[in-house]
Amino acid sequence: MKAQLALIPIILLLWAGYVCSYVVEETDQVIITQFGKPVGEPITEAGLYFKLPFIQEINRIEKRFLPWDGPEREMTTMDKKYIVLDTFARWRIIDPMQYFLKLTDETRALNRLDSILGSEARKAVANHRLSEIVRTDKYREPEIPESLLKDGDAEIAETFDMELEDKELLEAIEIGREKVEMQIFENAKVKVLDFGIELLDIRIKRVNYNESVRPELYLRMISDRNKVADLFRSKGKGEAARIRGIKEKELQQIASKSYKIVQQNLGQADANASAIYAEAYNSSSDAAEFYSFFEDLRNL
Repeated sequence: MKAQLALIPIILLLWAGYVCSYVVEETDQVIITQFGKPVGEPITEAGLYFKLPFIQEINRIEKRFLPWDGPEREMTTMDKKYIVLDTFARWRIIDPMQYFLKLTDETRALNRLDSILGSEARKAVANHRLSEIVRTDKYREPEIPESLLKDGDAEIAETFDMELEDKELLEAIEIGREKVEMQIFENAKVKVLDFGIELLDIRIKRVNYNESVRPELYLRMISDRNKVADLFRSKGKGEAARIRGIKEKELQQIASKSYKIVQQNLGQADANASAIYAEAYNSSSDAAEFYSFFEDLRNL
């Protein structure tokens, strides 16, 4: 009986240690509240800590990077295109006390992020054309075929520049998608700091067209692509005609040089033959007399 009674203080001591102590994990930040109000400074270092039992409560706040996946929102661009924008972001809590006082928990924090990030995304979309939101580069400049480079024809390689001359076929990109995302990020991160939150990044995950205008937009996209394809074909045909012209010119030059060489060789051959005949006929008086007789026969 005495042994059992001796265990009671030990059990009470262990129970008191259990209800008075708590562990802060590496991924946690803790705020102690007493009757609903914060007490002391936030605890951000991992370890074993103590509190008053029953009247003090532990409020754990996440220290790691947290995701925000915004809902799809229908918006209007500056050029009056209706799109559905889907965005996502990453954030973390850097001021747990301010976060706890203004938002309390992660559910309210996500609702606040929905409001702030959604509003900034809507403003950014409304201030830019659709092309600025969906594209960063205007087009990919075609490469010069390796066959031309291997041939070493610098003139042909230089003229094989397929850069578009008609700048209206593709709208010029002044800002681009990445800079639009940066504008949303810069404007939103200042606002979320008031809630003890640091915005780490925000990205546009998907851009869809509104169902009512999607067929019309697809037809327009096809038409624009066909215009660009026709321009490339036209420039390709022009380049092919230029190369054929160079070929014909070089063939004519080769033929002309060959004809000149042939005529020179024929003239030289006739001169050599005449010299041989003259030398032969003048070699003796009999040869000269025979030559005269032969010429008389030819003239009959």
